Amino acid sequence: MKQKILTLQTLYREGQIRLKDRGIEEYQLDAWYLLEYITGISKASYYGDPNRELSAAQAEEYLKCIEKRSERIPLQHITGVQEFMGHEFFVNEHVLIPRQDTEILVEHTLDKVEDGKKVLDMCTGSGCILLSILKRYQVRGTGADISSEALQVAERNRKHLALPRVEWLQSDLFEKIEEKYDVIVSNPPYIQTGVIESLQEEVRLHDPYIALDGKEDGLYFYRRIIEDAKAYLEDGGWLLFEIGYDQAEPVTRLMEQTGYSEIHVKKDLSGLDRVAGARYNKN
Repeated sequence: MKQKILTLQTLYREGQIRLKDRGIEEYQLDAWYLLEYITGISKASYYGDPNRELSAAQAEEYLKCIEKRSERIPLQHITGVQEFMGHEFFVNEHVLIPRQDTEILVEHTLDKVEDGKKVLDMCTGSGCILLSILKRYQVRGTGADISSEALQVAERNRKHLALPRVEWLQSDLFEKIEEKYDVIVSNPPYIQTGVIESLQEEVRLHDPYIALDGKEDGLYFYRRIIEDAKAYLEDGGWLLFEIGYDQAEPVTRLMEQTGYSEIHVKKDLSGLDRVAGARYNKN
């Protein structure tokens, strides 16, 4: 390896060039995150001494990471972490990478819970939704997912965040659920099967297929959860979903047809429909 790429600045530039040449849209940001990941450098330290020399081993490891990113492996799968709601979560190929849009669902759920309430996170994945709620309130939390590998990631995140015990259930939706809850929150698979092939490679090839596929019309899991949740909600309990930008009308219609009330939609920071919620009163 040539000495010219053994300083922070030259290595960072090399990373940007390689990512840009491979069509990575956010090449500057990704090259920086990987430099930070390998060296532990802060931006203040970088700009204070951009010509600091690195070891050949660090340079080699950095360029290996750049190559992985060039192959459309998600940045989060290279570093193994993703920030969500101000906390660091472990991620891998078994869980959907937490998105900023999902923070809208968490923030809305926080408005519906308080200490002592019981919360079920259906299709919990990495556990980021439920664990973010537990960071704010002392609720009794249950996370359900069909994937045992996903639940292992969720439990690792619970320990990492030093949170109280959570009941993790490997369950095909409500199959193993026995209790009733004040709030059921879910970010279910909602991409139409026919659309998945057109998604970015980072999503299509690296997010778990079962976390994406909402079947033919993208509404399969909404239908099942909306119907089945009635038996698992306390009287007056809330059902809260993340939805796709074009799914507010069909999801809220399903809620209305199934007997829910106080049906509402919340938009994300881009002004797109992102959360659908409703209350279920048994009388």
